[in-house]
Amino acid sequence: MTYFKRNLCAAVLLCFTGFLNAQSVFGTWKTIDDRTGKPKGLIKIYKKDGLMYGKVLKVLEDGKEDTEVLCTKCEGELKDKPVVGMEIITAGEKNEDGEWKGKRLFDPEQAMTFRFKIWLNPENPDELKVRGYLAFLYRTQTWVRLEG
Repeated sequence: MTYFKRNLCAAVLLCFTGFLNAQSVFGTWKTIDDRTGKPKGLIKIYKKDGLMYGKVLKVLEDGKEDTEVLCTKCEGELKDKPVVGMEIITAGEKNEDGEWKGKRLFDPEQAMTFRFKIWLNPENPDELKVRGYLAFLYRTQTWVRLEG
């Protein structure tokens, strides 16, 4: 009977761990352009020293998937650097509402930096809401969790 209880506890723990993983903002997300509805890229969101970071894993735009996309509009040290591998979310902090906020959400296509707020869609934890702020204007995209 002890063997059965141990296996049952292990199974419950595994399921619970999977549930917690599905509820996290961390992982790989497919970005969806809020204007066209088309996928643009894959972003890896990870935690480092208690803060949120994100980097581009892959470009998914039609005609750009197999080429090295460079940040041609960027200035300074990012000028003409590859977009893949680029850090686009820097040092986001979690607030008491479970949202992550920060001062650097970088859009390499526009070469613009925004303040940001990121949170899981409460109705679907496989959707991430990503809002960029420029002064009092904002734009929100919905990113989709990459399976597997």
